[in-house]
Amino acid sequence: MKEQSTTKGFAILSAAGIIVKLLSLLYIPFLKYIITLNGFGIYQASYKIYVWIYVIANAGIPAAISKLVSEYMALQDYKDAVKSFKIARFMMLIIGTVMSLFMFIFAGPLARLIEYENAKLAIMALAPTIFFTSIVSSYRGYFQGRGNMTPTAVSQILEQIVNTIGTLVFAAMFMKYGVDAGCAGGTLGTSLGSLIAAIYLIIVYEKNKIIRVPKGYTEKNKIRKTNKQLVMRIIQYGVPLVICVGLQYSGDIIDLAIVKRRLLYSGLTDFESNEKFGLFSMYRTLLSVPITLISALAASVLPAISGSYSLKDKESVQSKINYALRFCFLVAVPSAVGLAVLNDGIFELLFKEKQGGVMLLYGSVVLVLNSIVLIQTSILQSIGKLYTSTLFIMLGVFGKIITNYILVGIPSINIIGAIFGNMVFFLIPLILNYNLINRKLKIKIKLFTHFKKPFLASALMGIVVYGLNLSLIIILSKYSISGYVANAIATVIPIFIAIFIYILGLAITGGISQEDLKELPSKFTKLIPKTILKLIK
Repeated sequence: MKEQSTTKGFAILSAAGIIVKLLSLLYIPFLKYIITLNGFGIYQASYKIYVWIYVIANAGIPAAISKLVSEYMALQDYKDAVKSFKIARFMMLIIGTVMSLFMFIFAGPLARLIEYENAKLAIMALAPTIFFTSIVSSYRGYFQGRGNMTPTAVSQILEQIVNTIGTLVFAAMFMKYGVDAGCAGGTLGTSLGSLIAAIYLIIVYEKNKIIRVPKGYTEKNKIRKTNKQLVMRIIQYGVPLVICVGLQYSGDIIDLAIVKRRLLYSGLTDFESNEKFGLFSMYRTLLSVPITLISALAASVLPAISGSYSLKDKESVQSKINYALRFCFLVAVPSAVGLAVLNDGIFELLFKEKQGGVMLLYGSVVLVLNSIVLIQTSILQSIGKLYTSTLFIMLGVFGKIITNYILVGIPSINIIGAIFGNMVFFLIPLILNYNLINRKLKIKIKLFTHFKKPFLASALMGIVVYGLNLSLIIILSKYSISGYVANAIATVIPIFIAIFIYILGLAITGGISQEDLKELPSKFTKLIPKTILKLIK
């Protein structure tokens, strides 16, 4: 099994992430049609519970596997790298079993906790998924620790394909028994997808579990770790991360209940509140597409920084941090500008809903803040500063809860208040993480330096795209073309042109170099006009 570079690993996970998110976007209109917008709100609420339990079960140990495997591989301690994985995998099986039973048995109380009692059946149907994902997460952590992102990427695509098909088929089959049953049927696709992914990863592992050691390698002077020592290291690293992510998502669960109550307080009915939450979930799904790229970057960077940090290579650590932040802004900033400029058009194109565009307008800021915090969290995980980052996350959760309680209850704001709450949630840890990283590593990370050139290029892109979108709408209306077709044309064409305008902007500002182009697939660079390529130095 060949180790991949950070850039190649990022590219592989990014490509897989984009495919997965496009599939998850494409099936939403069909699912909404099957279970209605009200049902979609219930469906998404059940997923909030699933994600909460999922992160508690899967956030800590898989990341510990990735860190320990990469660390021991860097130190050429191959036997302990494999042994730490096997111990952690066994721990994950136990945790996955316990959490699956917990989710199934307490589905009713959990549904009442979030003020969505109709979500009980869906929560029960999602329970087996936790067990399957515990297997999936273990193997993904192992492959990422070995610097090979391909098995993770392929498993993600397989999982989503099966999930998409299964979700629509089972939702349609069970809908005849009512909306609650239809929502539950839709969640069965998730369980089936995670099962297929687990089977695939086990097969790949069995074919590639032999580690090829360098020539001249010897185990002399290698002090082997005992099982107890490895278990303690897994716990030492995994538990803080579980606490960190678990508290964050616990805050989300509490926040979900608060948002529902405050929507009702603002004058909306239960049915209308479910619809508002359904729209909010669609907005979050759209944001998750570019966030997937950043998550892929964070997953690729974590073992790379961890390996350099364990070797005390300060220069390499700083280089990889700057690389991660630079590419973070190269992806997040144009995505945010694009979603903000084409907000109504994108929402109507994908979901056939006209009332959610304003969420993308405000939510574009959330996208950038979320992206930065993702990279910062990965950096802090790499250098072992988890307890402090947990505190920062919790301060963000408290800020979000307070903001949502105040703003969502105002009738003229209602669900938009939840977006402002998300801004506060990410802004607080962003500032605190920034100071901690600079102080701990004794380096100066200049966020504005990395942000400036992508922003200027994105601003140029945004102006051109906005003007083109407006012009196309006017031209199409003269030819009596209106409605969904007109919106699709006026939205899709500017999106494709935006890519080239953004690259042109980067070339003019010096935001992209010839070295960057070498890291991109040759098929992509061939699509860039030669006039733009000549501007890139």
